[in-house]
Amino acid sequence: MPPTMSRMGDVLAGFHAAWEFESDSVLIRYERGIRTPKLLQALGERRIPHEAIAAVTLTPGKRGTVVLHAVPRPGADPLMEAAAGQLKDGCDPYRLVLPAERETLAEYYADELRAQLTPDDCGPPDRYLVAAPETPLQFKAYDGKASFDGKAVAFRWFWTGASSAKWKAGDQSFLVTDLSGVEWRSPEVFEGHLRLLRRETPLAQPAQADQDPAAVVFGLGYGPVHESLPFAASVLAAVRASGPALTPGTVGAAAPVARRDPADIAERIRHLGELHQAGLLTDEEFTSKKAELLAEL
Repeated sequence: MPPTMSRMGDVLAGFHAAWEFESDSVLIRYERGIRTPKLLQALGERRIPHEAIAAVTLTPGKRGTVVLHAVPRPGADPLMEAAAGQLKDGCDPYRLVLPAERETLAEYYADELRAQLTPDDCGPPDRYLVAAPETPLQFKAYDGKASFDGKAVAFRWFWTGASSAKWKAGDQSFLVTDLSGVEWRSPEVFEGHLRLLRRETPLAQPAQADQDPAAVVFGLGYGPVHESLPFAASVLAAVRASGPALTPGTVGAAAPVARRDPADIAERIRHLGELHQAGLLTDEEFTSKKAELLAEL
């Protein structure tokens, strides 16, 4: 007879992770094997309180697998809020992939976990319920190095990648108390970046991240998901803890697009060429994006 969830320590192991069911939470431990996505390896383990879960699903997966998914409540986890739906399924820390022959056991645990959920715990909570990655954190972006010590975010520009606008502004340091939020755009898409949203002057922020001293831009091999997303989540959690924060949609309208420096355009086109050669952009995407940049001259 399967154990009941009232007994702590019941473990369900799948590919890349194992879920340990506790009386008030699920402790997820991620494997560090070569096949495990780097984001999950970087997270190590996470404790997900039952109150942070909105629903539990069990669905067929690929190639003879089933997927147990604990759907997080909106606003309960700073990592998922920062990701804003941009994570690939394989990097979703709330998915447990199991062999299809373990479907019956997975269904049992799914039912047991559903029984622990409260119907009223579906809306956004008034605070984060899942812990953010611990500081200090840092990573290298295409145009600078970002670091966070829990109280302030610092950007130090690289002369090989930073735009003239950022060089003129100089290295930057932002107190958490001066920020309203974080905008993370995955490095796996064109023009990925990490932008800090400021409380007092949101309308003054340039629309283009490569011109904004409050943003670092990603590039091929720079600002990977497993480094930049935990960083963004940690900053977001600190911002929320420091006071009421605005969501990206309520910060304000984007500033008018200014004409770029020709040298910056040339640098962006060079970067496009790198993505194209690496196979990350199709011929059509490369031609289209190049034309967009040239149109801004």
